[in-house]
Amino acid sequence: MATDLMPRYADRLELGEGVRSVDGRVFLVDIPTGRLLAAPADPAAPLETVLRTGVPLGAVAPVAGRPGSWIAAAGTGICLLGPDGGTRWLARPEDDAPERMRMNDGSADPHGRFWAGSMAYDAVAGASSLYRVDRDGTVTRAVTGLTVPNGPAFSADGTLMYLADSVKGVVRRYPVDPASGELGTPQLFVTFSEGLPDGMTVDDEGALWVAVWGTGTVHRYRPDGVRSHLLRLPAAQPAGVCLHGDTLHVTSARGGLADPGPYDGAVFTARVEVPGPPAAAYRPL
Repeated sequence: MATDLMPRYADRLELGEGVRSVDGRVFLVDIPTGRLLAAPADPAAPLETVLRTGVPLGAVAPVAGRPGSWIAAAGTGICLLGPDGGTRWLARPEDDAPERMRMNDGSADPHGRFWAGSMAYDAVAGASSLYRVDRDGTVTRAVTGLTVPNGPAFSADGTLMYLADSVKGVVRRYPVDPASGELGTPQLFVTFSEGLPDGMTVDDEGALWVAVWGTGTVHRYRPDGVRSHLLRLPAAQPAGVCLHGDTLHVTSARGGLADPGPYDGAVFTARVEVPGPPAAAYRPL
């Protein structure tokens, strides 16, 4: 297999996800260990541990005006993490769910809201939801009936949201009301016959990059849904993607593999022609 993405850093993660470009650095999470990590300048060095949550950590976004602070999809809900390690929970909506749940992927939109999905540990069909955190801290269940949501990723103007339902092998595109955050009727954007769509990001041309779990590939789709690029990496389970300028970063996972290869769980990079913006911040009122 030809390899387009090259491994970086010394670590091999159980479930590397939520990779983000923030303030000139690349951050990511290892979900089951509850760690927020930062990529070092030396590509052969270990990842740096920024903080540990003590619960599974699905994804984070920076908090505007509060250096070192994050909003996080963690445990069974959504919390604010301070630079001193302090945690303030906004909501734990999956605490009393009939299935054993945890939070999964999430991101902020260009209007300062934070969105995060939940999932059942057993991937129970229809048991999961997508939550929206408004700037006043209100947490609203925005989409129900999902199985394993990943993303979301947003257009530059925040009027379109891409959301994967991974186990179902689909990515849907939702219109977003910029003022209220209310979602319109979704349209099917891409269907996958092989592999599962996982983490996503949008580049400066409005194209969607998708990590395709189980295939060792990352795809790029133009806004009309036509695939323009397919990149390969020597890891079976690519899970998260971000653009750090014109460098694509891809996380992967070792967890669940009976015989992990030497690069399963690694972070990979490749130069690309079209750059992408840094991660949007959550902007509390």
